[in-house]
Amino acid sequence: MVQRRAAVVRRLDVLHAELDGCTACPKMIRPVVHGPAVDSRIVLIGQAPGPREGSFGRPFAWTAGKTLFRWFHDALGVDEDTFRAKVYIAAVARCFPGKANGGGDRRPDPQEIGRCQTYLEREVDILKPELVLPVGTLAIEQVLGEKAPLRDVIGTVRRIAYHGRDVDVIALPHPSGASTWHRMEPGITLLREALALVAKHPAARETFGT
Repeated sequence: MVQRRAAVVRRLDVLHAELDGCTACPKMIRPVVHGPAVDSRIVLIGQAPGPREGSFGRPFAWTAGKTLFRWFHDALGVDEDTFRAKVYIAAVARCFPGKANGGGDRRPDPQEIGRCQTYLEREVDILKPELVLPVGTLAIEQVLGEKAPLRDVIGTVRRIAYHGRDVDVIALPHPSGASTWHRMEPGITLLREALALVAKHPAARETFGT
């Protein structure tokens, strides 16, 4: 187990060095943002870093992150530092996309998503996760390979093949303060159900010792 963990961390360190040097997307605003090289059976996939994450050097480092980690604290009984140390955090896009014309963050285009997807494929190959947690509509669409209303996917477990690996997927809404979905019904109830599914999943029980 110790040898496996060391080997996984070494491979992730190499991948992260490549990520840090990536300049493939001219519209994206660097720096590249990613979590640490954590050997985990759980992979959380966000959408893209916001405007402040780059200065902190880690994903979910601002307001949305506070909400997200509060959800996990309430459901799993773990604090933010513990979660970050035990769950691999990735994203559909690793640089800030910039602002959209109508306000809000710009949605990465298909080419930008595709370039970052090659890193996700490699991360899945290295980690061999059992549980994937896509956070937000874009991440959910990319993981499940389909567009569906949040009410149809939040609060469920989907068993899918993801980059050649059979995984359980438990989707979560985006914790952004600009979104009201998770703060009104049916979002409140479905989010609670989704977090309960995460808490009782074997990968979470093994990871957090619950």
